Amino acid sequence: MPVKVGNLILACASIVLLGVLYLLFYPVGIDAAAWTPPPAPKLEGVYAVNQALAGVARLGAEVIVGSEDVAVGPDGRLYAGAKDGTIYRLPVEGGTPERFASTGGRPLGLKFDQRGHLIVADCFRGLLDIAPDGTVSVLSTEAGGKPFRFTDDLDIAADGTIYFTDASWKFGQPEYRLDFLEHRPNGRLLAYEPATKTTRVVLDNLYFANGVAISPDQQFLVVAETAKYRLLRYWLAGERRGQVEPLIENLPGFPDGVSTGQNGVFWVALFARRNPVLDRLLPQPFWRKMVVRLPRTFQPKPDHYGFVLGINDRGEVIRNLQDPAPTAFAPVTNVVEHAGQLYLGSLEDKGIGVFPLEQPK
Repeated sequence: MPVKVGNLILACASIVLLGVLYLLFYPVGIDAAAWTPPPAPKLEGVYAVNQALAGVARLGAEVIVGSEDVAVGPDGRLYAGAKDGTIYRLPVEGGTPERFASTGGRPLGLKFDQRGHLIVADCFRGLLDIAPDGTVSVLSTEAGGKPFRFTDDLDIAADGTIYFTDASWKFGQPEYRLDFLEHRPNGRLLAYEPATKTTRVVLDNLYFANGVAISPDQQFLVVAETAKYRLLRYWLAGERRGQVEPLIENLPGFPDGVSTGQNGVFWVALFARRNPVLDRLLPQPFWRKMVVRLPRTFQPKPDHYGFVLGINDRGEVIRNLQDPAPTAFAPVTNVVEHAGQLYLGSLEDKGIGVFPLEQPK
């Protein structure tokens, strides 16, 4: 029996109406806030496009996948955490990675303490301690009455205090895009005191708190506020102790891991370049809620781009290393300087990136 044209039109109209109602009213898990970002800086001048990172070699690529961070152990070997929770180690010159331990979660930030224990920020399990024999212990899982949802990066002060970030108390690592689309200050900078085994909140209301690096003189630390495209300086000592100020703002990408290098440089890994679609959506909470209702394919996503900056304690860019190629080691999520080399971690790429660090001309 032929379908009447009127019935077909009615069915199509109903489908369209249901789609519109879904996009407008279906409940979403974000409470989007408006923010107007500054115009993204052009990739010129200190940010000029280059192919400096095109020569990055990969160590352990046949075994290690998704090493967010890299640490150099007291034994002189490289340590890296993989997507499956395994911590691998291998010689700095390369070789077959061997299994050191497993966190049972997803290791992100890595740093050795003064005892030779590997401290790990595991986004699922919290702040962990791994002894030289591979035994894993949980140090902290909550602070200020809020459990960690996204334990991210860390650094360790000379007095043993472990400064680390909970990127978002609301969204876990698999949902990190929702934190950017909500754009509320869900991140925290925390401090774990080994002597008392207590954790305190140093800074809250941060927009996706990420990398942490303590200055060589122990006077301040730098923390990446990824969703605001900036680095903050928090004073640990001196007359300004407890104060916080921007170190550098309006970066051309999403700052991820931060580490302290030689000669006063802070190495900053940029996860990706700024996304113009996201920047246009940030002032519009209503439209961002609609975007969340769309399939993930249609949501803003980071580009594949190798990007590392060196910044001094005055917030000046003194090194600019990039690789725009599709084959780039990317996204770069952490950078560690050791013995004239930069060792690069990546949340998604294979192996550990290694780049011979030449002095700037």
